Amino acid sequence: MTPLALYIHWPFCLKKCPYCDFNSHVREGIDVAAWQQAYIREISHYAQHLPRRTLGSVFFGGGTPSLMPPTLVEAILNTIAQHWPMAHDVEVTLEANPTSAEAEKFKAFRAAGVNRLSLGIQALDDATLHWLGRTHSAQQARQALTWAAHIFPRYSFDLIYARANHTLSDWQKELQQALGMAGGHMSLYQLTLEPHTAFYARAQGGEILTASDDMAADMYEMTQDMMNAAGMPAYEISNHAAAGHESRHNTAYWQYDDYVGIGPGAHGRFRDEAGTVWATVDEPQPEAWLTKVQASGLGQRSCEVVDDPTQRTEALLMGLRLSRGINRAAWRERFGQDVLACLNEAALAPLLTAGFATINDDQLCLTSAGMMRGDGVLRRLV
Repeated sequence: MTPLALYIHWPFCLKKCPYCDFNSHVREGIDVAAWQQAYIREISHYAQHLPRRTLGSVFFGGGTPSLMPPTLVEAILNTIAQHWPMAHDVEVTLEANPTSAEAEKFKAFRAAGVNRLSLGIQALDDATLHWLGRTHSAQQARQALTWAAHIFPRYSFDLIYARANHTLSDWQKELQQALGMAGGHMSLYQLTLEPHTAFYARAQGGEILTASDDMAADMYEMTQDMMNAAGMPAYEISNHAAAGHESRHNTAYWQYDDYVGIGPGAHGRFRDEAGTVWATVDEPQPEAWLTKVQASGLGQRSCEVVDDPTQRTEALLMGLRLSRGINRAAWRERFGQDVLACLNEAALAPLLTAGFATINDDQLCLTSAGMMRGDGVLRRLV
């Protein structure tokens, strides 16, 4: 079996950003000891049901995991190591915001076992950061990146582009600055308006918050050109990396490998020893999750068998996000049929003709033009 990926969700933030639809919450007081015991109990539950698995990656996501005390991160990692053997090159990522980061805390996370930092920078000028609801300054972002480069073997950071009034020249300068601070991996997202966010509500009221479709497309194409020239091509629709710097944890999702989700709202997809694939979802509300784990050792809201057609659909949707696409031989070995049998054949030919997808004896993948239209192309194919 492929290595197991483990996701740990810390649901707390200092402030809710207006574009964020993640399961994040603002709380004044957090009982860290209670949360530590809950994480340990849920990890222990899954370890009993998934024995003899090697752990390939651990990802602390959120929320803002850099708000966690380093001692809590260390306790969680020690528990994980007691239950599962770690791959020799195990990747342990922690998401951080510059406002909750300082050099000594970074060093403590590194000493606890974190070997990859993912920084939520989002922009490199103060006016935009304020508009995005971020609580850090551009100077704090640069300082955090300097510390990350000195303390962690690998680090990444996020930027958001295609914002309202964001010009091509603005983005070119910002991306050039970012490349000067890059550590081998960058996640570059177009601003999207997700339901149930403050930005979405403002847009419903008529406010223009995103760039036009034409401007966003021009920005996307320029991004690909600049990142390719810098030796950090896209390996997924929004993720760019130099060779060997790809996120192993997120790649496990896109490859439809097994992963376990721990914490409020966390999702899991994994195959048990009998070969059954399970989909799990934990209670999203932090206090409800904590109460449930304290009562039963498990914070699940649902746990369902994933049938074969659903597996194929999910694997297709995830795999085509990767620039290398889907290997047809590996697909046949896993699902017992060619990947073409899972596609909407009527949609495939026009997409091939339009240059949005390519197929040969080995691979099915989206082109750069297809990735720019990723969700729309995927909906037509499946």
